[in-house]
Amino acid sequence: MSEDYTVLTALSGPDGLAVLKEVEVPVIVSDQRMPVMTGAEFLEKSRELSPDSVRIILTGYADVEAAIGAINRGGAYRYVSKPWNDNELLLVIKDAFDKYRLVKENKYLTELTIQQNGELKKWSTELEFYVQQHTIELTNQNKELKKLNAKLKNNVSEVLGSLSGLIELRNRSMRNHSNNVALLSKSIAEEIGLTSLETETIAVGAQLHDIGKIGAPDIILIKNIDELSSDEMAEYVKHPIRGQAAIDGIEDFRGPGILVRHHHEWYNGKGFPDGLKGENIPIGARIISIADSLDRTLQGEMRSIDTALIQIKSMLASQFDAALYASLEKAARKLFSSIIRNDIVEIELNTKDLSPGMILSRDVSTGTGLLLLRKGTVLNEKNIETLKRAVYLDPSKRGIFVTTKKGVS
Repeated sequence: MSEDYTVLTALSGPDGLAVLKEVEVPVIVSDQRMPVMTGAEFLEKSRELSPDSVRIILTGYADVEAAIGAINRGGAYRYVSKPWNDNELLLVIKDAFDKYRLVKENKYLTELTIQQNGELKKWSTELEFYVQQHTIELTNQNKELKKLNAKLKNNVSEVLGSLSGLIELRNRSMRNHSNNVALLSKSIAEEIGLTSLETETIAVGAQLHDIGKIGAPDIILIKNIDELSSDEMAEYVKHPIRGQAAIDGIEDFRGPGILVRHHHEWYNGKGFPDGLKGENIPIGARIISIADSLDRTLQGEMRSIDTALIQIKSMLASQFDAALYASLEKAARKLFSSIIRNDIVEIELNTKDLSPGMILSRDVSTGTGLLLLRKGTVLNEKNIETLKRAVYLDPSKRGIFVTTKKGVS
């Protein structure tokens, strides 16, 4: 086993610290027994100079207690007993480099999220409070991400939701669209037998499929595609390319980025941006395309699930891959089951009539448009009090819409 690593060496702890002042070192490997200072002392000091470095200590059997001290005080990631096996040591170092890469990619995601939030402030001052709160939440979460690799991956999922939610903040008629498309796409991928890796790639691509619309003019977002002028259409067709470019800087997102680029391709070759046809369109892009269209039909035109599926079926083999329809129908009826239940009705209430356990059937906003709670939220004592105070400070002309069974008020 061989790896292409650049190795910097130092003969003592102070010499090693001098190197760290000049060069960013992803992985630090230190012997416990060194002149001038011990390995544990060196790693503790190195943590101040290079906090993101992954630290490994080499120690003999008699120095295990010192190794534990290096882990506790110096933030050591692993210790390796001497004498070591060369192949095993290389595996440990490779794992350390993977951990370092995850930390750096997470920082990049965080910076990207903060940057996008800053752009949103320019578009809507009414959303400033929400953006600030969301940024604070992400920042607080990111502080915990260095503890374990598992937390790093969990945070990636949260950032995905944040990025995909940015476009929905500008288009209030499409709340939760990205999440719906991701859930539908994941179910379809699982139903047709794709691997877990392929399914995850498709879910990420579905979550971010509209991220390229962030820079689009507002008029394009509120019109149906068939209502766009030629100039507006020329701008609209850029968003899949812009979306791919926005996430291509993250190596793990390059696969999903390809699906983002091609989710508007048509099965008959008349889509955009590259005019791909049939099986030449990536299967993930075909899945996202049919899921995206179904959810837009339901949300944009307020149709029943049956009517929406009939419309999708009419476009099989032209716009969509007909082989995906059965899996789409199964996933859609499961996800949108509340839409087709005959015993569920929607009622409008004043805040004084709300009670814990009720489910919001529509987003709730203040009179000036600030989003308070999303559709689907289960009410409790705390958020009911929040709604009452918001209505007092910034009243809306509409009541609160909730779902309930027929005959229950």
